[in-house]
Amino acid sequence: MPILGLGTWRMGESGRRRGDELDALKYGLELGYPMIDTAEMYGEGVAEEIVGEAIKGRAKPYIVSKVYPHNATRSGTVAACERSLRRMGLEKIDLYLLHWRGGARLEETFEAFHRLREQGKIADFGVSNFDRGDMEDAARLDKGLTGSNQVLYCLSRRGPEFDLLPLMRKKSIPLMAYSPLDQGRLLTKPALKKLADGVGCTPAQLALAWVMAQPGVVTIPKSSTRDRVKENLGALDVKLTPEITAELDRAFPPPKGKQTLEML
Repeated sequence: MPILGLGTWRMGESGRRRGDELDALKYGLELGYPMIDTAEMYGEGVAEEIVGEAIKGRAKPYIVSKVYPHNATRSGTVAACERSLRRMGLEKIDLYLLHWRGGARLEETFEAFHRLREQGKIADFGVSNFDRGDMEDAARLDKGLTGSNQVLYCLSRRGPEFDLLPLMRKKSIPLMAYSPLDQGRLLTKPALKKLADGVGCTPAQLALAWVMAQPGVVTIPKSSTRDRVKENLGALDVKLTPEITAELDRAFPPPKGKQTLEML
């Protein structure tokens, strides 16, 4: 799984923004982003349609999508996946996730995931917004769950480090961090800007570099402009020294106890 991708949350919600959103994805692929994350929930399928337009005629990046919890029954999961494939013009989704835990029985969802994988419609499967208890339940039900758990994780929301991330590392399950800039809130923090100035990068690049430096963590920042897409990619060139990491820990302390898993 690539360490950095393009997020699409909130894409497809406005026809006026569709051109810019499509352009941002195409530009990201031109720059070499290897992964796109989307979901049937985003724009009620329109984000997936935009993804399909962006990747048409190109070498296919690693594609992640998600099934709504209310569609996650045995038959509903299969039907939802097939709709996502049609919207994106794909034969296979690389990683298919349960968007969050809902009313459908996990056993049914996982049975559907296995069926889809056997049929060649997905390459791997995982979950999203699962806390440690949810992950333990999932592991008891299906030891083949190794794809990913996509959760809210960034410098200002480090709760997963206390108990969830250690469990996932033990089981070799990647954590996919969504909203790694905390919806832009991190960029207003004076401490982050001061440290970024010292490193010679932007606050966004420093925040993303920190996320990607965490073992077993990948991330999918969403941007709808070319400038931000290019800026975020520059995070790959940021080198974190032990001194900078220590300063970030002082400015954004790790959790001292278990926290409820946050969601946006």
